[in-house]
Amino acid sequence: MRVLLSLCAALVLLWSTVQCRPGHDHSHHGNNDVSISANGSLKIYQENLDFAFRLYKHISAQPDSQSKNVFFSPLSVSVALAALSVGARGKTHEQLFEGLGFNSTEITTEEVNQAFQHIHHNLNEKTGIDLSLGNALFIGQNFKPRPEFLESMKRYYESEGFSTDFSKPEEAKEQINKYVNEKTKGKITDLVQDVDPLTVMYIINYIYFKGKWEIPFDPKATKEHDFHVDDKTTVSVPMMYEEGGFYIYHDEGISTHVLQLHYNESVSMMLVLPEKGLQGLEEVVCKNHLKKWIGSVEKKKYQVFVPKLSLKTSYQLEKILSEMGITDIFGDTADLTGISETTDLYVSKVMHKASLDVDEAGATAAAVTGVEVSERTLPSPVRILKFDHPFMVFLLSRETKSILFMGKIVNPA
Repeated sequence: MRVLLSLCAALVLLWSTVQCRPGHDHSHHGNNDVSISANGSLKIYQENLDFAFRLYKHISAQPDSQSKNVFFSPLSVSVALAALSVGARGKTHEQLFEGLGFNSTEITTEEVNQAFQHIHHNLNEKTGIDLSLGNALFIGQNFKPRPEFLESMKRYYESEGFSTDFSKPEEAKEQINKYVNEKTKGKITDLVQDVDPLTVMYIINYIYFKGKWEIPFDPKATKEHDFHVDDKTTVSVPMMYEEGGFYIYHDEGISTHVLQLHYNESVSMMLVLPEKGLQGLEEVVCKNHLKKWIGSVEKKKYQVFVPKLSLKTSYQLEKILSEMGITDIFGDTADLTGISETTDLYVSKVMHKASLDVDEAGATAAAVTGVEVSERTLPSPVRILKFDHPFMVFLLSRETKSILFMGKIVNPA
């Protein structure tokens, strides 16, 4: 008998489906477990940087993505796959770990789970911004997951559980979509398009972010400006404007301008504008550049122009994850017996949906300490930084220097 399992990572933005078938921490103190999970989470965040850039380059290399906006949450994809790894065994588990960038000889499964437990607690406790990360299991009425799987999902991934009658596809779809709609504040309303009556479980991951700029843009200063998509295409877009002290850096090595906009002490948006075209930047950019930019931005007086944004993206990740070495979960060799005693489970789809809205007040994304030292200088002319051609965007945790969301804006219109 054919059975189906669906894994969804929903971020006001992301979701993934899975099927089955027959045949270092600066501020944390406390007990040892907390210390391990805090240090482990920082290690996971750092590994996530590698995973983020690898995933970005694979997505951008797809024929249908090269000339389009790209936006996704590497953290959310990591959480979804890490949650799946709780139920994976043998080579399947090894592949998931390797694909996520974890070295099993340096970090154990327990340490990974503790790290993700700490990441959930850390992000969900942020103040001054609206940031939430969570998971849910929608379990078929006749499907019996292993108790230890359910316990691990609840303990480490803060997963909620719901009984679902998949023999009634429309009711099941409505139940799941209603949950996702609520958790993503209406940003994702149709996560599930259809439900196969043979489905046995959905694993949902969501991440949601909304924050206000530390220094907002004046809506009265927003005017229409040209945005040069490429040498042949120009579109008119509403361009936000503000003059003042901004955190700026010019990376001469790769001819790139960097602007960091703060929400509060814990989250910021980084916009990266190449001088010689986005493709050249994409070919060389990596986590080392990001780390350098974060440590190099300085407050300078600039006139800044940033386009208002509202975009939605959707990706099928099966092919992309396979290219990244995660193959076993999609085939006959899938070993997901940690979820259930049945040997029939395998992943059929991994889909990621995301949205991003940027305006004068701040930004909404459904899934993301500096010490200011100023130098006395003579007055100089106000410089201009205008994001009027394709650029990259990152939503960052300033505390952990990790990527919550990332992508590229090719056409804000």
